[in-house]
Amino acid sequence: QVQLVESGGGLVQPGGSLRLSCAASGSISDIYAMAWYRQAPGKKRDLVATITNIETTQYADSVKGRFTISRDNAKNMVYLEMNSLKPEDTAVYYCQGSTYTGGSYWGQGTQVTVSS
Repeated sequence: QVQLVESGGGLVQPGGSLRLSCAASGSISDIYAMAWYRQAPGKKRDLVATITNIETTQYADSVKGRFTISRDNAKNMVYLEMNSLKPEDTAVYYCQGSTYTGGSYWGQGTQVTVSS
C-alpha cells in the first residue's frame, strides 16, 4: 500500500507561481513512476506531468515550458513547480503513483485557482 498526500494549492493571480508537494509513505520501494493529474469542474481528469524512478519526465503540451515535475527520493516527495499560471490551469491537482505490481494510488487532491 502507498499513501499520497498533496499540499501547496491555493489562489494565485494569472502569471503567478505555485509549488505543489506530494508526500509518499508506505511501500515506497514499489513505486516506479509518479505523476500529477488535474481535473477542472465538469471535465475529465487529465495527465499533467510524469517522472519515473530514473528521472525521465513527460509533460502535457499545455504545461510544457511552464511546469516542472521533480522528486526527492530521500524525502519521499514529488513536486510540481508551476509558473506563468493561467486561469485555465484552475483545477484540483492529484498526485498519483504507479507500482511495479500494477498498483495505482491517488492522493486526495489539492485545489489550484488562478484568478485575479
